[in-house]
Amino acid sequence: MEDFSYITNSHPAYIESIYNDYLKNPATVDPELKKFFEGFDFAASKAGSNGNGKVVEPAPVAFGATVKAPADLRKEFAVFELIKAYRKRAHLIATTNPIRPRKDRNPHLELSEFGLSDADLNQEFYAGDFIGLGKASLNDILAKLKKIYAGNIGIQYTYMNRMEAHVWVQNHFEELMMQKFTLPEQKRILEKLNYGVIFEKFLNTKFIGQKRFGLEGGESMIPALDAMINTSADGGVQEVVIGMAHRGRLNVLTNIMRKTYDQIFSEFEGNMPTDMTMGSGDVKYHLGFSSNILTPAGKEVNVQLLPNPSHLEVVDPIVAGFSRAKADVLYDSDYDKILPILIHGDAAVAGQGVIYELLQMSKLKGYEVGGTVHFVINNQIGFTTDFEDARSADYCTSLAAMVHAPVLHVNGDDPEAVVKAAIFAIHYRQEFNEDIFIDMVCYRKHGHNEGDEPKFTQPQLYALIEKHPNPREMYTKYLLENGEPEAQQMAKDLEQKFWNELQARLDEVKQKPLPYTYQKPEKWWQQLRKSNNQDFLKSPDTGIAEADLRALFAKLMQWPQDFKPLRKVEKLLTDKSKLLETEGKIDWATGELLAYSSLLTEGHDVRLSGEDVKRGTFSHRHATLMDEGTNKEYNRLAHFKEDQGEFYIYNSLLSEYAVLGFEYGYGMANPNNLVLWEAQYGDFVNGAQIVIDQYITSAEQKWTTQNGLVLLLPHGYEGGGPDHSSARLERFLQQAAENNVFITNITTAANFFHALRRQLALPFRIPMINFSPKANLRHVRSYSAVSEFTSGGFKEVIDDPYVTDPAKVKRVLLCTGKIYFDLSEKQINDKREDVAIIRLEQIFPLPQQQLNALHEKYKSAQWLWVQEEPRNMGAASFLKMNLEQINIGYLTRQASAATATGFARKHVQEQAMLVDEAFAI
Repeated sequence: MEDFSYITNSHPAYIESIYNDYLKNPATVDPELKKFFEGFDFAASKAGSNGNGKVVEPAPVAFGATVKAPADLRKEFAVFELIKAYRKRAHLIATTNPIRPRKDRNPHLELSEFGLSDADLNQEFYAGDFIGLGKASLNDILAKLKKIYAGNIGIQYTYMNRMEAHVWVQNHFEELMMQKFTLPEQKRILEKLNYGVIFEKFLNTKFIGQKRFGLEGGESMIPALDAMINTSADGGVQEVVIGMAHRGRLNVLTNIMRKTYDQIFSEFEGNMPTDMTMGSGDVKYHLGFSSNILTPAGKEVNVQLLPNPSHLEVVDPIVAGFSRAKADVLYDSDYDKILPILIHGDAAVAGQGVIYELLQMSKLKGYEVGGTVHFVINNQIGFTTDFEDARSADYCTSLAAMVHAPVLHVNGDDPEAVVKAAIFAIHYRQEFNEDIFIDMVCYRKHGHNEGDEPKFTQPQLYALIEKHPNPREMYTKYLLENGEPEAQQMAKDLEQKFWNELQARLDEVKQKPLPYTYQKPEKWWQQLRKSNNQDFLKSPDTGIAEADLRALFAKLMQWPQDFKPLRKVEKLLTDKSKLLETEGKIDWATGELLAYSSLLTEGHDVRLSGEDVKRGTFSHRHATLMDEGTNKEYNRLAHFKEDQGEFYIYNSLLSEYAVLGFEYGYGMANPNNLVLWEAQYGDFVNGAQIVIDQYITSAEQKWTTQNGLVLLLPHGYEGGGPDHSSARLERFLQQAAENNVFITNITTAANFFHALRRQLALPFRIPMINFSPKANLRHVRSYSAVSEFTSGGFKEVIDDPYVTDPAKVKRVLLCTGKIYFDLSEKQINDKREDVAIIRLEQIFPLPQQQLNALHEKYKSAQWLWVQEEPRNMGAASFLKMNLEQINIGYLTRQASAATATGFARKHVQEQAMLVDEAFAI
């Protein structure tokens, strides 16, 4: 049988072929192989020498001729391939699991795989030069390979196509693994590890059975985070933004973020807030915090841990958006100044699709943040599910390869290895501004929470964990065995000192309970206040001067002389100009852009993203134009004046969940921005339901955070079927309470203009969900006169402009959104003076006083709520519960499981029946 290796492809004929290619033209051979051939005596003998022993380029081989490679070349090549294989696959045998043997994933690293054997161990090979040894025995080469690539850190990086990054990772990792920490560095690691371990031990002793989602088994994360913050500060980072779920959160809050132990203990004691207007509050392991940390090198860095619910990983895109906003506003988009860190669980990083979405966003112009460091607390279990039942991939981090992000798999029982991985990750991120993963393989000492019994489902695993020393004990033993005789005493002293401090803080809290307090918000938010009921009686004036309006309009309708827009788009814009000139009116899309334009010239930034927002799904916005010849883009809102705000607009990837989370985070960071997300169709917003439920509608009540994010959700029954009709108004109304959101369904360009400007005019911030029109974007009745933009503000309710005598009105049709135009057209066509149509432009907060005034105006009329949606959807249920002071009937489609019919003819029939019945007095 021929000498052949399946793994290395090192068939003699294969080696012969490459060698001859090299001799004929070295430039045609892979650079690494060229370097390989150049490095040996046989290459020198074929190519000649300059007399000083230095290898020179070989003489070319005549066309068609072949040279037989020397026999020793084959073994040299085999060793070379062995080195490459260790770099590529040794992570599969690295000693990264502290609890149980690793699963055999067939690494194919046996000597026999490369045509080598034990008989070759003492033979010296020039290939040792490729691992920094020069000519060395195979034994020494193997020993170094195992030390670097098969120890307590395994690395995946060989899939990286970017050669510069690939070489950097290889060189820096190999250097790092040969380095040792100094005694002061080891003492700091032991100190931070001590804090992490003893804090958990103290809580477990004093608050038995209380949920805390402890870090036991993964405490090495604490010195790792400490190293990340210190290293990043040394590299120019001024802010660190952290997102994590509940596992280990209390430990991070105290031992990294410097939240006082008194506060934590007070929360364990269940102390209630003194100010009950603060909202519902949340459990202690969901809360956020912010602090300024002084590093050992004297650098000050701001560190923020964002609040996060139990819905794992939802915080990830919020951290990214938050970081991007800070970078854009504070650091002129210098991402080296701000560092996002995401701490995942292994089951979550493997199972939650939002991480995939976020990685796809990581290199996109609209969403890049200069790289995120992902730190995985790999417990090897999710709640009660073993990893073999939780993923198909070899690793929970396998999705990192999609964006060529390196992954460091590290043994959580080796805190020095974990800290090395943390330092390496920061250096890589700062060097290349790309994502990197640390997969810290550890264990979870208790069940999912401290009241859970893990042996019910993993008896063998937890039998091992029960006997296993904690990482602090493991590290103390390591230091003792490696020449640090004082390590044991130092660890004991640190434990006693820290325990006493914790006990003293707990005693104080028990004697004199602290008030339950939330951290004050950042200085950016200090000019704002919490809203009150009086704020919602009438919207503020948001009109602008007519001269300013016309100047902005003129700039919107201009483009450079050398720019050639598509002819159809040019006609659209020309028609808008004619509309203003001839009728003094402004259409919906222009009204929207004028709102943004006015805010930009007032110094605010505006950011709008979504799947097709530049043009608009319904081809109405055209905020940017494309040159038909060059495809060059022209931003229509970037040229008003030199010191205007930035207009950021991005067509997003096909994502609702991560993109909406990103925009929420962006709006959360800076209240001076207007941030908007538009759904392609409002029907698809439910793809981001977790962000809506956990942040948009409830975050202020849970965490006292404010956010002025605007959701634009195309909505309206036009025969498009069940997936293109309804943005599920009823779901938002079901979550509407305590003045937490604006829910609007607007019918005129001017009112939309004022609604957008209102978001920044108020002395507080709450999200706005607007149910946007589709076909009615171009409805002539949605156009507004110039005077409507230059005075007043948003109108929560619009009375019927066609009623001349309220006494004649026998029926009032109360409605919202698109159906108004259907009803109004019949009213006008049939000349019905006995019917008034009132538009509810804002459904929540419900404008009760304004409705009461209209009810008094039409006091002799019957009131009827008319909606397009089925009875179990839309606003009907909400109004039935909340419109108590008005006796009103309800006209809707029949209750339905689907939002709308998929048959165009049936839709027309249903719509006609609604309209006809509304007027059937």
